[in-house]
Amino acid sequence: MMHLLLTHFGGDEIFSCSNFGMWMFVSIGAIALFAVFLPLATFFGSRQKEREAFYRADIFRRLAEASGEGAKAALAALREEDRLKQVKAREGMKVGGLICVAVGIALTIMLRSQHDPSFLVGLIPGGVGLALLIYALFLAAPIDRQPNG
Repeated sequence: MMHLLLTHFGGDEIFSCSNFGMWMFVSIGAIALFAVFLPLATFFGSRQKEREAFYRADIFRRLAEASGEGAKAALAALREEDRLKQVKAREGMKVGGLICVAVGIALTIMLRSQHDPSFLVGLIPGGVGLALLIYALFLAAPIDRQPNG
């Protein structure tokens, strides 16, 4: 680590140069990000998913115990929630595909304008985006419509 530091900031003058403060700032920021923030964000995200699963299981238990119109309404609400989740995932795929296609086109144009012979590299993200769009629009299973009633 010290060798990398000395190479990057210029030899023996490391402790007297003004870049040392920036290096310390970046080092402490990286440690804070990878050792504190990401584990905490992961922990709280998993706790939220666990709570949602618990409440969903509780609703299913209550549905099994109940009968009549209340059970039918709760079951319809659960189906609608699943349908909305599928719609959201499908729309996310469409947006991701459009972004990849746009990045591919922009990369191809930029590299072509630089007279770089590797301008076809832009076809990689473009192809990924095109595949996402084709799947989301044509190949994915249709989403069930909202039940009438």
